[in-house]
Amino acid sequence: MKKAFPILLRAVISAVIIFLMFWFALPAINLRSSGFWTFLFWSLIVIVAVNFTGGLISFFKNLKSERNIRFVPSVRNIIKSLGIPTLVILGVFALMIVFSGIFNVVGLEIFNATRYKDLITIQDGNFTEEVAELSMSQIPVVDRDSSMALGKRKLGEMSDLVSQFEIASDYTQINYNDSPVRVTPLRYGDAVKWLYNQSEGIPGYLRVDMTTQEVSLVRLEEGIRYSESEYFMRNIHRYLRFQYPTKIFADVSFEIDDDGAPYWVASTVEYRIGFWSGRDIGGVVLVDAVTGESAYYDVEDAPTWIDQVYDSDMILQQLVYNGKYRSGFWNSIFGQKGVLTPTEGYNYIAIDDDVWLYTGMTSVVSDESNVGFVLVNLRTKETRYYAVPGAEEYSAMDSAEGQVQHLSYEATFPILLNVGNRPTYFMSLKDSAGLVKMYAFVDVQQYQIVGTGTSVDLAREDYLKKLAADGQLDQPSGDTVEKTAVVLSVATAVVDGNSMYYIMLDDGSVISASISLSADLPFLVPGDTVTVTLSGSQATSLSVTKVNFYPEG
Repeated sequence: MKKAFPILLRAVISAVIIFLMFWFALPAINLRSSGFWTFLFWSLIVIVAVNFTGGLISFFKNLKSERNIRFVPSVRNIIKSLGIPTLVILGVFALMIVFSGIFNVVGLEIFNATRYKDLITIQDGNFTEEVAELSMSQIPVVDRDSSMALGKRKLGEMSDLVSQFEIASDYTQINYNDSPVRVTPLRYGDAVKWLYNQSEGIPGYLRVDMTTQEVSLVRLEEGIRYSESEYFMRNIHRYLRFQYPTKIFADVSFEIDDDGAPYWVASTVEYRIGFWSGRDIGGVVLVDAVTGESAYYDVEDAPTWIDQVYDSDMILQQLVYNGKYRSGFWNSIFGQKGVLTPTEGYNYIAIDDDVWLYTGMTSVVSDESNVGFVLVNLRTKETRYYAVPGAEEYSAMDSAEGQVQHLSYEATFPILLNVGNRPTYFMSLKDSAGLVKMYAFVDVQQYQIVGTGTSVDLAREDYLKKLAADGQLDQPSGDTVEKTAVVLSVATAVVDGNSMYYIMLDDGSVISASISLSADLPFLVPGDTVTVTLSGSQATSLSVTKVNFYPEG
């Protein structure tokens, strides 16, 4: 017993340390996970350090002594000094190093250039047919930074929550009821506040409407009990690991379904090349943030309300591979004929209730221009390429800022829109405090054409006028129609400091027009006949691009 007790004690100490390492690192128990190999490596280090340190010290002392007499230790002496268990562990170390080296070599790009290129399949697209014009009420005007600022302001108004909870930094962009929004859960302020509140859970989440800038604190009947701010088994990362021990997870994101119920979306990684190269997504795990109920889906079977199955950084890396190796590995180094790469930034747009990643594509020996751009569906990975040469995003941002250089506004990273059947950058212009003050539309192909305004409608109106003046509007924009009707009533309002006129016509429609369109608008009275050219998709509130008056009688 006296001999067995120290051995048992060391074994228990080793097991406790290894378990704690697993508790905090949470590696997938999967040989195709490099994190698991790292965990095994450190586990072996722990076992040797706790159980066999004495043998190692004795071995090196003997080795030093024998070197003094110029004696090379025999295999028998090595085995006797180290012991068989230590030698076995050292052998495992050596095998791990050998196999990891082999796995890395097998996955090298020089041997797999075509397979890396094929990680993502790109189809040529038709921009005007596939990207519909949005109504002005659907254009997102706030970026992630602005959403975070709005969220902080909203939480500050909630006196019952601000002392106990903070706002998580997720701010996932999704489509909710056909509107672009960002959602993020609350989180416990600290460990003490977690202790007081964890029995009831987190009371809700924030939803930021990216078009109206309206922030809603959605309170739940039952609190969120599974989140990143939990400390034990309800921590979403730990919960996922113990529920799915062999799955290799990418980032976990917060989303809501069509009914506003909160979920955690955890995409699972698969490697398409070699042993652990060619990272891709093979499936997704959904976890109900309130109840903890979970289910795994293959990518093609994932619920359609999920918006972000694929990680944006992974998509961009696959686009790099596709553009780099389209003509083979050696061409990517020598000659670089036709080699493309994504531009530095990216953004999201909504198409058919899905979120699509947008980024420009430029030559690796580029100047400051794009040869085209790609849209990638973040739920299905459908990828479309549009060969539209034009300004790269940062040049367009500089052009927009140049229009208001006297105000020193900064442009947000643009989103890509279809305006007048032309690819158009849209961006908000913010002051030094980060508040949105103006908006800008910049033509992708002729980036010197910039329309600005204090509202989205006015900026678009200014942009269309400049496109028309430059001869770039070859066909009417969207559902543009011209009609003549009799005025029934006129109302006015000030929108963003500009006078807007709302005119009811005898056909039942209501049109809106800015004072900048016609100096005769203030004198418009019921009974007048007007001819208007309308553009837009909403029958009750359409922007007016031209107004001609024919006085009654």
